[in-house]
Amino acid sequence: MALDGKLLAKARGQLNEIRSANSAEQQRRKQLVYSRVPEVETIDRNLQGQMAELAKLTMMPPRNLSERLADLRERNLNLQMRRAELLTEHGWGDDYLDEIFSCPVCHDTGMVESREGTTVTGARICDCLMRLYNRELTRELSSLLLSGDESFEHFNLNYYDDQKIGSGMSPRETMQIVFSSCRKFADQFPAVASNLLLQGGTGLGKTYLSACIARTVAEKGYAVCYDTAVSALGAFETQKFSRDSDEAERAAARVKRMLECDLMILDDLGTEMVTSVSTSALYTLINTRLTAGKKTIISTNLSEEDLQRTYTPQICSRIRGEFLRLPFVGRDIRLIRKGI
Repeated sequence: MALDGKLLAKARGQLNEIRSANSAEQQRRKQLVYSRVPEVETIDRNLQGQMAELAKLTMMPPRNLSERLADLRERNLNLQMRRAELLTEHGWGDDYLDEIFSCPVCHDTGMVESREGTTVTGARICDCLMRLYNRELTRELSSLLLSGDESFEHFNLNYYDDQKIGSGMSPRETMQIVFSSCRKFADQFPAVASNLLLQGGTGLGKTYLSACIARTVAEKGYAVCYDTAVSALGAFETQKFSRDSDEAERAAARVKRMLECDLMILDDLGTEMVTSVSTSALYTLINTRLTAGKKTIISTNLSEEDLQRTYTPQICSRIRGEFLRLPFVGRDIRLIRKGI
């Protein structure tokens, strides 16, 4: 996936802030240790002086270079051992004053070497920087996540009746299975086998649980697009028919990201105006992501029969064959909260 330069710059800015915070913490530790154990500061100054001494020896090697290097090495080891003893004696680890890195792979630079065997072939973006980039991408693509505190911990199964329906399960039992399936999907992403179809009436928690999944997956550093069917499919139409070249270009970039992001969540399918253009866009979105092995979640108020009547056999076939259906049942939670 081609990276957006502006979003990558924002991600690099966040990485710089992380690096600065780690550097500030290291300096705080130094000041603390030096104030309590001045001998450590003296040792550090001597170690720095030895580095300068080594540089002089290598630039203007004397006749007895090997002896001078051996002496320098011994003095250096003695100082390091004394330094480690002092830090340990005062309750700090011997690595307490070492440089601090949030990423042990790239040391917070955002770049790592690419290798073939022992040969360096170039450099690539580190996974830590890609996670920050994907979070920026998620912020841009997931306007529905800009507010609210949706989380699995706040999902309340008590809103669902625990009385069995006939010989089947109660709504609460059904929704317990739905809840567990959604949480498992989020926790195990991206190692999940199926896409999800959240299906049921209005006010039963489809949007809430899809937002919970989006937040969990995004917090792992994956790129998530979470949008309504009206907005997402409208972008396809805009890129194709807008007379404003800038608007069409922005829509095209958005469509590309929806097709390529790690997780696409299409909320409220069936609320859009169904036309040949929107139907074509929906097929392109679903089929392209399936072909690429990208995961998708669709939520809808439409029943199986409604889906069959509304969309083409090709779309319905892909949804039936590639999506795990999770039925949302019960009473409208909004009405329950109002006491209706």
